[in-house]
Amino acid sequence: MKLTPLAMAVLELLMEKPMHPYEMAQVLRARHIEARANVKPGSLYHAVERLETHGHIEVVDTQREGRRPERTVYGVTETGRDAFLERAKAMVGSVAPEYPEYAAGLSALNELDREDALAELRTRALKLQAEAASDQVITDSLVARPLPAIYWLDMRFIADRRAFELAWTNQLIEDITTDRVTWLPADAEDKA
Repeated sequence: MKLTPLAMAVLELLMEKPMHPYEMAQVLRARHIEARANVKPGSLYHAVERLETHGHIEVVDTQREGRRPERTVYGVTETGRDAFLERAKAMVGSVAPEYPEYAAGLSALNELDREDALAELRTRALKLQAEAASDQVITDSLVARPLPAIYWLDMRFIADRRAFELAWTNQLIEDITTDRVTWLPADAEDKA
């Protein structure tokens, strides 16, 4: 089983201490894991189920508080710890192919009307600006904590990558606006 970013996040939590899925969800949300893993309501429970099926985690306890439903507490197994460490090495040391939609969209940019393309790029820039502002708030809160930077390198990477994309997009808008990047009519390809 290849560990997904969400499975890695679950194992990372369980290496700290055993938890039930509801607590995992709360901690994942508090740590803004959605910036690096696709966390949806059912996906966490599915990831936990898959990790248990493959022997990476196991039930260590069940808890009941008052009239609440019983909660199953999971802990990481030695197999899970080994798989986590092996996958972490691969994720850090390998360059995996990624297929970003933005690059694919840029390859088709000339097929759009110039003004439509500029409007979409400006919309993207505004959204990136908002996300960058959110990244800054999160980063500031992490810096304010007595938390070593090693624990939030992922957030620094995501914020820096987003800032780069925003700067790059703004430069592209300027380049198109000032004709440093020229717009060719769609039928120009036929003449070439």
